[in-house]
Amino acid sequence: MERRKIVILGAGHVGTHCASSLMFRGFAEEIILMDQDEKKAESQALDLDDMGSCLPYKVTIRAGGYEELQDAQILVNAIGRSRRPGETRLDLFEDSMERLKDVIPKIKNSGFHGILISITNPADVVGECLRRKLGMDRFRCFSTGTSLDSLRIQRILEEKTGYDRNSIKAFCMGEHGDSQMVPLSHVSIGGKPFALLQKEHPDTLGKITLEELQEEVRQAGMTVIEGKGSTEFGIGIALCEIVGAIFHDQKRIWPLSVSLNGEFGQENVAAGVPAVIGKNGIEEIFELDLDEKEKQEFDHSCEVIRGYLKKAENLLEISCE
Repeated sequence: MERRKIVILGAGHVGTHCASSLMFRGFAEEIILMDQDEKKAESQALDLDDMGSCLPYKVTIRAGGYEELQDAQILVNAIGRSRRPGETRLDLFEDSMERLKDVIPKIKNSGFHGILISITNPADVVGECLRRKLGMDRFRCFSTGTSLDSLRIQRILEEKTGYDRNSIKAFCMGEHGDSQMVPLSHVSIGGKPFALLQKEHPDTLGKITLEELQEEVRQAGMTVIEGKGSTEFGIGIALCEIVGAIFHDQKRIWPLSVSLNGEFGQENVAAGVPAVIGKNGIEEIFELDLDEKEKQEFDHSCEVIRGYLKKAENLLEISCE
């Protein structure tokens, strides 16, 4: 049986919580932490290894270098700093581009041939820059995109409706950032369209507006950052779910930021869309019919991402065509 090996690039809050989530779920036999601060990576690995003594699954976790990528099935990119209060994810653009200049050649020369999942913000831009610069297939190099936002919209709808979030089907599309959108026409609870529920309960559910929902989702990350300095648990479990869908070949539909080639009427851009995840990474982009307003919002979000990809073109010397 092939040993499942995951390398996590970045041993900060996000990278280490991805590692701990993977350990708790038993989704890998071997996890390697990498960081430019090697001492930090070693210390985080030791701390997590101590935790492993009480887990039901045998997991080897240690620090390592780029040579570990040669036989890794999955590489998780979690480099970079957290947002500061008042910053948008796009404010991290220049810092993230500088870090990519350092890591891209090392990944390229490592012999890595697995699946690359990027978390680093701005997620859509970084994931697509990695794909283009490394020359990877668009279905094997993508970012977590709006996956965390989609968990947040389910939580928010649970709070507003009283229905259990596991009975709520809702997700975000577009940028993992301020221009993201919620396709309300595809939100359902217990199989019933949300719009129908609003008509049936005009005095309660009928008062929930799309603008209200979208603003709460957009602000959710900053609310956490202003209180504790970073987000970590939510994205850790989101990454874990994606990895589980790959290793277990689940064919699960999950919102991810993937390079679009005509899907949803978009090209030369990566944006959060529903995707089918299986053993080969993304196996299909799950296209939906958006109403006119939703289409306009999604197109606008793609334009925001495309603008930053153009900026990255000169910084990383990649083609954005």
